[in-house]
Amino acid sequence: MGDQDRPDRPPVRHRCGPHPQSGPVTAGPVTAGPVIERERGQSTVELAVIIPVVVLLILLTVQAALVLRDRVLLVHAARAAAREVIVDPQVASATKALQQQGPPISTARVTLTGGTTGGSLATVTVRMRPTRVPIVGRVVASTVLQERLVVMIEGAS
Repeated sequence: MGDQDRPDRPPVRHRCGPHPQSGPVTAGPVTAGPVIERERGQSTVELAVIIPVVVLLILLTVQAALVLRDRVLLVHAARAAAREVIVDPQVASATKALQQQGPPISTARVTLTGGTTGGSLATVTVRMRPTRVPIVGRVVASTVLQERLVVMIEGAS
């Protein structure tokens, strides 16, 4: 609406005057320089602290999943061994059934207790150690998974 800097007019007057806090613009407080220098690399340190924790949590999750998988495999293997014992009540036949399951079940131990004659009850117990993940595998080092089934031996009583 016109030129405010016209020479034939006086300069525009402000009612309140300049703002009391106005002044030259600076880059910030005088103490900002040293604070910025102290915080340099902070995100790198935070990342270096959190990465091992995250890796440890991932390894623990994998270890838990492997123990659950081994438990399911053990139940299946114990059933297979028990089916063999029903027909042939010998530890060798139960062990052969475990060997056919493949790793990690092939390393399991089987015990047979009870009767071995037709019509008697036999207890098949299968034990194994769970698969261990490096670093966190020590958590389950002393754990032994076990499954026990009682079956009736086939044949005349």
